[in-house]
Amino acid sequence: MSEKDGIITGPDGVGRCFWHGNLPDYIHYHDHEWGRPVADDRRLFEKICLEGFQSGLSWLTILRKRENFREAFAGFDFERVAEFTGADVESLLGNAGIVRHRGKIVSTINNARRARELVDEAGSLAAWFWKFEPAPEERPAIVDLAHLRANPTTAVSARISKELKKRGWSFVGPTTVYAFMQAMGMVNDHIEGCACRAGVEAARAGFRRPV
Repeated sequence: MSEKDGIITGPDGVGRCFWHGNLPDYIHYHDHEWGRPVADDRRLFEKICLEGFQSGLSWLTILRKRENFREAFAGFDFERVAEFTGADVESLLGNAGIVRHRGKIVSTINNARRARELVDEAGSLAAWFWKFEPAPEERPAIVDLAHLRANPTTAVSARISKELKKRGWSFVGPTTVYAFMQAMGMVNDHIEGCACRAGVEAARAGFRRPV
């Protein structure tokens, strides 16, 4: 396979999804994190917030600022972020280590408050999100580059987006939510032929879904 098929061969001779561009930090994220199932509430909150920050930017920009985001947002402990004030917003707007977008910063604080409510409703963020996992018949028979380019959103991501917005969340449109689903392992969108696809599928098979 070649780049036109969505697979590129790295300097180690391994074929992977094209989007990491053979950049070492991006390869590490692709190989060890993207698509692997997550059940930790704080990590889930981090992922959905950072996908919101990514809107209009490249994920690489966010990835390279992720440690700064973690420091700025109390490790994405939503119980703590929910207590942030207007003064915290102004302080964050002066933090050159993150994306200084007032709307996205305010959204993160708002979503932290909504996350607390969601935990009260469902017991955990993990239990709430994982209940939306697509059934096998809702997934494509083959995940290839054409499928991914044609489907930046899905019926499931639209449904999650609608439910979150109904509960007051922001910056959670269907495209952002689908990127979150891919990152947290709710779906395995490593392209056919990617060396990581089988390992991610095995991790998903052995993953205990939260309830």
